[in-house]
Amino acid sequence: MAQIYERVALIGLGLIAGSMALAIRRNGLAGEVTGYARTEATRETARRIALVDRVCDTAVEAVKGADLVVLCVPPGAMGAVARDIGPHLKPGATVTDVGSVKQAVISAVGPHLGPEIHFVPGHPLAGTEHSGPESGFATLFVNRWCILTPEAHTERAAVENLTALWQGMGANVDEMDAEHHDLVLAVTSHTPHLIAYTMVGVADDLRRVTDSEVIKYSASGFRDFTRIAASDPTMWRDVFLTNKDATLEVLGRFTEELFALQRAIRQGDGELLFDYFTRTRAIRRGIIEAGQDTAAPDFGRVGPKS
Repeated sequence: MAQIYERVALIGLGLIAGSMALAIRRNGLAGEVTGYARTEATRETARRIALVDRVCDTAVEAVKGADLVVLCVPPGAMGAVARDIGPHLKPGATVTDVGSVKQAVISAVGPHLGPEIHFVPGHPLAGTEHSGPESGFATLFVNRWCILTPEAHTERAAVENLTALWQGMGANVDEMDAEHHDLVLAVTSHTPHLIAYTMVGVADDLRRVTDSEVIKYSASGFRDFTRIAASDPTMWRDVFLTNKDATLEVLGRFTEELFALQRAIRQGDGELLFDYFTRTRAIRRGIIEAGQDTAAPDFGRVGPKS
């Protein structure tokens, strides 16, 4: 594939940044990739595994001369990072991010970027429950979606180049406004994570069910909840604090639905339950048909998934 940027700087070296570095290198999308992480231990790990071409000891050093800067830090840290690097960005550079909240990131980052900088917020809808520089892999974004939320005045060439980068890493790219993105993600990601954290917490609180029973008899439902709830706590704390309105709106709707199901169970309304489960099952089929998951069952078995 053709090179899109001469130099890309990754600020934060966790799962997403690591996967980007590997995918960029694999597909020849940049001449050089620099990287910076807050802790010395993470930087040393990144150096040891040669995650990027050059690991820098400061964010300012990493962004010098970069054509593209990718903020791969938790949403709550993006404003401070932007303030530090803003004066040192190359004129005409593009700044993007990988956060799952967009309105708050735009408000935090935008004021620190000069008028000559192109800001194209982004969010790759890909990930695992693992974190750290050793958790990345080059195919993480293949057939996954990346949503870009550029403002109306953003130069189209900057958006198109970033789109080409994500497509070069295997992703599908879509654009929408930041407010709509935050509502969509509150439905598809943020509230489900909150529910997963809650369900695992409930199991921990029910002392009639011992810890050993919870672990020993974890069927696929609870097991999948624990996988989701194993995600990075710092990131998810910031997500809920920065996407408060949309999450609370969806959570209110969820609570209404839950009360309706609770009443159906209490009243023995099997018809309502059957119709509800049939409708929600169709959504699962739609996800599989869209190529965003596989229908192959695993039931906790060890081995590769198809």
